[in-house]
Amino acid sequence: MTSSPTHAPPPPAPDNGPRLSREEFDSLFDAVRTWGRWTPADRGAWNRVTPAHVQRATALVRSGTTVPMALPWNTTPGPDNGKPALHYMSDLGDVEAPEPSCHKDFIAVDYHGKGVSHLDALSHIAYRGRLYDGHTAREVVDAAGARFGAVSALGPLVTKGVLIDLPAVHGTDWLEPGTAVHAEDVLAAEKALGVTIGEGDAVLLRSGHFRRRAELGAWNPDHASAGFHVDAVPLLAERRISLLGGDGDSDVRPSPVEGLHSPVHALTITAMGVPLLDNLDLEALSTACAREGRYEFLLVVTPLNVPGGTGSPVNPVAVL
Repeated sequence: MTSSPTHAPPPPAPDNGPRLSREEFDSLFDAVRTWGRWTPADRGAWNRVTPAHVQRATALVRSGTTVPMALPWNTTPGPDNGKPALHYMSDLGDVEAPEPSCHKDFIAVDYHGKGVSHLDALSHIAYRGRLYDGHTAREVVDAAGARFGAVSALGPLVTKGVLIDLPAVHGTDWLEPGTAVHAEDVLAAEKALGVTIGEGDAVLLRSGHFRRRAELGAWNPDHASAGFHVDAVPLLAERRISLLGGDGDSDVRPSPVEGLHSPVHALTITAMGVPLLDNLDLEALSTACAREGRYEFLLVVTPLNVPGGTGSPVNPVAVL
């Protein structure tokens, strides 16, 4: 008899407090908001990355080690992949003229979820009915796509990346799902890893999600996942980052904010204009950074050019 895949049950969530009311969250939202700051506004915080930033980032390349971060194209359903990607062959060398024979395939994906590495553009998240920079969501997003904040407005990003590798700091294999990462954790990680988050930087949080998944099986990250508590966001706003990402979706789950399922998404994308990278495989990057003794690198992010798209599947690459 063939055994079925092993899936881990949703783990008990650690304390992810303190809890915040909606009123407290709204005050925080207004405090970190950057509306009206940039032209073009739908590039948001990517406007912080100037040619000088790119030049400084390229100086971080020493060994030439390249590390891709995308998950494999996931066509297998599971508790963390409710909408599997599609991949099938459309030509097996028997459709066109005989020589030379061609092999072609088709791919498609509903990528906003937990199974695909992707970038969230500024049109992805609205709060109180508004997108970044105050645009009314219902006026600029419809069945044809987004007319503001589309991924096609972003273009590529080349900047300094910083890996906040908390399992490496704590000497553990992973953070348990539901663990909240606070501002003091980020500051302690900077000191331990010898990095400083600066203006225009991309910050990647490693929780060890995919190492845990490989060893214990899949679970539904909507129920429990390690990520940032909202009290870490003012520090990231103060440092003027351009991009936030990780091996989860940046939000600790369950959410610590009353009535909001993704408060960090709302603070970063909608208030600050900072796009997010979700579901990155950071295990190889963690190993490479530990081997080279440094946790900063050149980061290249090239989303697909999809007019009206709210994001894009993506394969970010770190170069050390």
